[in-house]
Amino acid sequence: MIRPTGPPASDDLELVQRAKQGSLDAFNALVNRYEGKIFRLTQHITGNREDAEDALQETFLKAFSHLSQFQGDSRFYTWLVRIAVNESLMKLRKRKTAGTVSLDEPVETEDDLIPREIAAWDPNPEQRYAQQEFREILDRAVHSLPALFRPVFILRDMDQLSTEETAEALNLTVPAVKSRLLRARLQLREKLSKYFQREQMSG
Repeated sequence: MIRPTGPPASDDLELVQRAKQGSLDAFNALVNRYEGKIFRLTQHITGNREDAEDALQETFLKAFSHLSQFQGDSRFYTWLVRIAVNESLMKLRKRKTAGTVSLDEPVETEDDLIPREIAAWDPNPEQRYAQQEFREILDRAVHSLPALFRPVFILRDMDQLSTEETAEALNLTVPAVKSRLLRARLQLREKLSKYFQREQMSG
């Protein structure tokens, strides 16, 4: 699998060093670089836009206030992910206390069937509709997975972090990441195949 090209870790470290020295511009550059990915992560975990936005804000506030604790032993993005996952799960626990969500579902995770970036051509309206429809179907399938395990899918298969980076970000062992990811892929494949079978029967 080809890893997407992104900013080099050395570039992140340079911005972090400047931010530690008091440069708000440097920290804002880090926010701009990663807020999209972090928001996608928090939204998939919480399943709620308002909670996702709150978790996103708390993630960057905590990152800024605890920036001195980042020593550069891991990628800055991996460190951010760890904060974001904790903030998102805290939101879910509060909702669980209110009786609105369960964190005690069977252990499962997420899938390989990710829409890739579209090549450099302009799809016609019918193709664009089909792509959007598939993304919505996939989103519903991902949201149907247990909330505690959605981050494995997002980090490993959507953001294409390595297994080791995913394990580090989520404080899991490598075998645990592999096991959960496999189970998730199987479950999502089953969900999606059932959907398309229904579409063929009704078509």
